[in-house]
Amino acid sequence: MENDPSEAVNFEAVREAACCLRGRAHVTPVVTSRTLDRQVGAAVYLKCENFQRTGAFKFRGAYNAISRLSPEARRRGVVTFSSGNHGQAVALVGRLLGVAVTVVMPADAPAIKRAATEGYGARVVTYDLRETTREAVARDLQASGGLTVIPPFDHPDVIAGQGTAALELMETAGPLDLVLTPCGGGGLLSGTAIAAKGLAPGCRVGGIEPGLADDATRSFRTGVLQTVHNPPTIADGTRTTSLGQITFPLVRRFVDDMQTVSEAAIAEAVRFCFERLKMVVEPSGVLGLAALLSGAVKARGRVGVVLSGGNIDAAMMGRILGDPTAFGAE
Repeated sequence: MENDPSEAVNFEAVREAACCLRGRAHVTPVVTSRTLDRQVGAAVYLKCENFQRTGAFKFRGAYNAISRLSPEARRRGVVTFSSGNHGQAVALVGRLLGVAVTVVMPADAPAIKRAATEGYGARVVTYDLRETTREAVARDLQASGGLTVIPPFDHPDVIAGQGTAALELMETAGPLDLVLTPCGGGGLLSGTAIAAKGLAPGCRVGGIEPGLADDATRSFRTGVLQTVHNPPTIADGTRTTSLGQITFPLVRRFVDDMQTVSEAAIAEAVRFCFERLKMVVEPSGVLGLAALLSGAVKARGRVGVVLSGGNIDAAMMGRILGDPTAFGAE
């Protein structure tokens, strides 16, 4: 297809992003657990992006995109919109590269994410979800200040940067039969699928969403872009309205399957990470693991799972750990 922006993202772009990120992004650990392997009946390799800079994979895409801007664009500054993790990442990259950053956030964004974003030096502009959209606020800021928009997922350089997590996973763990990753707007999933298929064409790639925010799964299965409005899932990083104009065709082209998990399964996966693996992982970050633990995905062989972030506030962690029935039952 002519002028298809998704064509700008390919395996070579992920390779180039890996070179760009060398020495800037952490090469995060790949963790295994015999208990987990026995429980799900597969050899599972967890890519721990909760140990990435700013606590999530988002640093990869943000750095890859902003570092490629022209000197003039850097001078004018950038604007983004984010529930938290991408905002933190853009804020840190702006500080590292000397670029002024404005982040548009919903007024009810997790306090820990807003505080971290401001701590990195960004200006935070809040909005009411009932009155407008984050994209509209960002467009107004772009028009008034000449800022460059660095979107959370629907950008070729962002997608290529996110794909480097899967590239590292497969280079560390070796051949994999399946890779599972969370899906919100599809940037991580698209990049993961491109990287996995580039290294091992036979490797299957699955995206996992909350059942309450299943727009990407419906889009994948119907071939028609579906939407959802502010779904009430605890996986706040997946509350995106829909897949993007770039990520939707990439997901359709490279991803093998999409599945959803319940709120109870998400909470159980957060507890499993905390109690069994001694790791803090946010609800959005455990979706792939939740799919394995709940049986939504029945895997065999060697399975890679991207744990995409660890930015969860104390109140939410307290609810998840304190009351196993708070989010319903499977």
